[in-house]
Amino acid sequence: MLSIGKRNNHLKNCLTGFLIIISLQACSMLTGGGTPTSLPPTSPVNLPVATETSPAVPTAQATESPTTLPSPSATAEAPTATPSASSAPATTLPDPAGYTWTPILEGLDRPIGLENAGDGSGRLFIIEQRGVIQIWKNGLLNPQPFLDIRALINIRGNEQGLLGLAFHPRYAETGYFYVNYTDLNGDTVIARFSVSPENTDRADPNSELRLLFIPQPYPNHNGGEVTFGPDGMLYLGLGDGGAANDPEGNGQSTSTLLGKILRIDVDQGERYAVPQDNPFVNGGGLTEIWAYGLRNPWRFSFDPLTGDLYIGDVGQNAWEEIDYLPAGSPPGANFGWDYREAAHEFEGNPSGGIQLIDPVAEYSHDQGCSVTGGAVYRGAALPEWNGVYIYGDYCSGMVWGLLKDSNSAWQQGQLFDTDANITSFGGDETGEIYLVSHNGSVYRLSRMP
Repeated sequence: MLSIGKRNNHLKNCLTGFLIIISLQACSMLTGGGTPTSLPPTSPVNLPVATETSPAVPTAQATESPTTLPSPSATAEAPTATPSASSAPATTLPDPAGYTWTPILEGLDRPIGLENAGDGSGRLFIIEQRGVIQIWKNGLLNPQPFLDIRALINIRGNEQGLLGLAFHPRYAETGYFYVNYTDLNGDTVIARFSVSPENTDRADPNSELRLLFIPQPYPNHNGGEVTFGPDGMLYLGLGDGGAANDPEGNGQSTSTLLGKILRIDVDQGERYAVPQDNPFVNGGGLTEIWAYGLRNPWRFSFDPLTGDLYIGDVGQNAWEEIDYLPAGSPPGANFGWDYREAAHEFEGNPSGGIQLIDPVAEYSHDQGCSVTGGAVYRGAALPEWNGVYIYGDYCSGMVWGLLKDSNSAWQQGQLFDTDANITSFGGDETGEIYLVSHNGSVYRLSRMP
């Protein structure tokens, strides 16, 4: 495997300034803004080692809209909409020396997510924190954004803005997609928008239907994940409300939506319905809650083949964690915050009968300071990666792999050392994996030439 060097000076400087808020953006050096540029998809580049310099506090001011680029070519063939599952699952983590992260796009303004619509179009939708969703299609960035809701959004805080995006499983039929953003008061809004009937590359900004409104007591730990599960339900990730040490006890409280994963049915009801197998539909907590005991779940995803759930939960000041629930797990999982930080005791002890689920992977702040949950590779281009969960750290740029082998034992390894401020991993319609850097770039996992 590649040598992974420690950045003790970098992390000490970072953690000294941000012990109160260890967060998604706590340790970034932003270089966003400018004109987004699509790069040739066949020019692999090894990302250099991150620098040792003390990072700056992220700016929260939005830049101008991207400069218009040439219209995309219409000649590229759209990929199939189903990830490949033809190859046997990997039995061990691949040797990363034969692979690289190939840049496909740069110059974006603080990108924090990447999604596909599952409609056979082959488009990638890139979330910019300022409130813009861009489309990358046929190797080029569209000249106009898919959605621009900057007028609705507060990005004064480091962890605020447009934070999540999910397309309806029948998007080609419904035209619906769902977002998580912080409004002008800094509170969380879960909303549905519709595609424009005149142009499938443009959304209707006036089509907003607000599903949920969640007051936020502090400007950090907003979570932000929005994703559909294999059951067709919409899953939402909410942080514990912010500050440090969960001062309001939200992680373990079932009377608040903060510090939770929520599960709702957007195909029923005026705005949504609560699935009858959610854990608290008969009392004991808010009915939308599906899992709890989370500090700041920054990116979770379902394995598109097995339905297993992986969660990256940002730690306090010592440990970062990856949580896991196999498909078919009962609702009501408690991941431990703030009794525990990862697998380590933190504050208080659970009362009798409370079952806490330990993470399947963790790392200390010697190796990073803010985990970014990832995705399971299910593409066809790199069959030796089939079934590997890939995740990273925002501050250090480290990328790890996690694999459950045939004996149900977890293999974990450090795979890549990058200079990226990793905000997200995402997949295209064929299951290929992309890395999103807050610095303004998007990369695709590729084989060395």
